[in-house]
Amino acid sequence: MIPKPQEIAVVFNVADIERTERFYRDTLGLDVSRQEGAEPFWLIADLTAGSQLIFFQSDDVRPGNTPIVVFDLKAGGIDDLITALAEQGVTIVTPVSEAPGGWSADFLDPDGNALAFWQRAEVPRTVKK
Repeated sequence: MIPKPQEIAVVFNVADIERTERFYRDTLGLDVSRQEGAEPFWLIADLTAGSQLIFFQSDDVRPGNTPIVVFDLKAGGIDDLITALAEQGVTIVTPVSEAPGGWSADFLDPDGNALAFWQRAEVPRTVKK
């Protein structure tokens, strides 16, 4: 059985992570937390029902390359899912690769919109039996 996403995150590339933190925390009143890792740090704003806004600092910020819709695979199985999508003719932009806190893969929907799957490092990358 192919895993199904259960939560969603909208990921933004931003030019100034500290300015972004002030805006979403102080202006919009969201609970924003700093996450340490491969980047200097990134931000997460937890919303409701398992949805999040995530912000990464980037030198490549331009309209059209952000936001990215990211589906969270709570039970894992990212390798199985990306293999199944490729077998169905879906364009895989970035194969399964390391991402902050786990693994991710990017793909396109039929209209060319970028989407991604992400899973925590602690859950199995394959769940097929």
